[in-house]
Amino acid sequence: MAAIIPSRMGFTRTELVTMGQPAARALADHAEAAGHSRVFLIASTTLREQTDAIAAIEVALGHRHAGTFSGIAPHAPRADVLRAADAARAARADLIVSVGGGSVTDAAKIVPLLIRHGVSTVEAFEPLRTYVNDAGQVINPITVGPDIPVICVPTTLSGGEFNALSGATDEVSQHKQGYEHRAMAPVMVVLDPALTVHSPEWLWLSTGVRSVDHAVETLASFQSNAFADGLADSALRLLVEGLPRVKADPADLEARLKCQIGAWQSMISIIGGVPMGASHAIGHILGGTCNVPHGYTSCVMSPYVLEWNAQHDASRQGRILAGLGGAGASAADALDAFIAGLGMPRRLRDVGVGEDRFQQVAEYTLLDIWGRTNPRPVTSPEDILEILRRAA
Repeated sequence: MAAIIPSRMGFTRTELVTMGQPAARALADHAEAAGHSRVFLIASTTLREQTDAIAAIEVALGHRHAGTFSGIAPHAPRADVLRAADAARAARADLIVSVGGGSVTDAAKIVPLLIRHGVSTVEAFEPLRTYVNDAGQVINPITVGPDIPVICVPTTLSGGEFNALSGATDEVSQHKQGYEHRAMAPVMVVLDPALTVHSPEWLWLSTGVRSVDHAVETLASFQSNAFADGLADSALRLLVEGLPRVKADPADLEARLKCQIGAWQSMISIIGGVPMGASHAIGHILGGTCNVPHGYTSCVMSPYVLEWNAQHDASRQGRILAGLGGAGASAADALDAFIAGLGMPRRLRDVGVGEDRFQQVAEYTLLDIWGRTNPRPVTSPEDILEILRRAA
């Protein structure tokens, strides 16, 4: 009889998720019901300037709309996040709403933290960031969380809208760093598939692979449990069905919503406390340091991490292979074929990362919150270099 291994799952403050309701109506209804009178939007620049989606939300909010900010660059540079915080502070926001992709989401969750702590310079971010000490322990210095609530309306599939953890990039060190407090998680998430038709195909599909990677690294983790595995299994199957359907027919809103629900399910185990592995740790560095789009980091790393792990112990990879349809000699082969079938990049060279960056990426990866939680132990930069060389 197998021994029971004690585990635990934690949850955030997110109280409501709407699925399929138009975002403008969902936001206006919530603002009215909750009594918010100063709703501040942090929006995708493309959505704001090239579509009527943001204007429709502003109209629906009416007199409750206090302002809109756009201009968050990829990977949420500190300076951009600070500008958003300054604008929200000036607008006297009592509710902050993000409408856009992962960087916009990250910024919107950090903004209330900056306001709560009176941050007015990029240097003042430093005491708030999570870091890894010399012993490999993750240290989170935040004891006082934000008091302005956040609602997230995602237009991509990276899933960060469900997480209390956000990332912002220090432009000086080119290191994407984490900020985390339970109160940073949104009180509400709006999944509106109609709004996602404005997302470029490459962005939708690549961030979908990012959520596939959430599910894959959960199922691969020896620190997971039956609850998290079940959600990850469902997430993987929804995404494996939905992503090719959207690629074939961008107007398939049912498939888009399945992808959104899959992204949500893929995040629950992370939120609950199941650590990710080397694909995510390396991906954070490829993004913040090498400016690789968030979703592409998983496209070019996840199969190679699976392959590297399998040489050590493949006992947790059978369910991954099954969720990917069972085709292929291994989970790594099946995942590689799935990503290639979506037309996504498969090599580091395809996303502009050459071997001259490998040493820096390897060293920074060990400073990441998941740099040492991979199923196959990562003990030195050389381990990361071995994975990077496979993906070159």
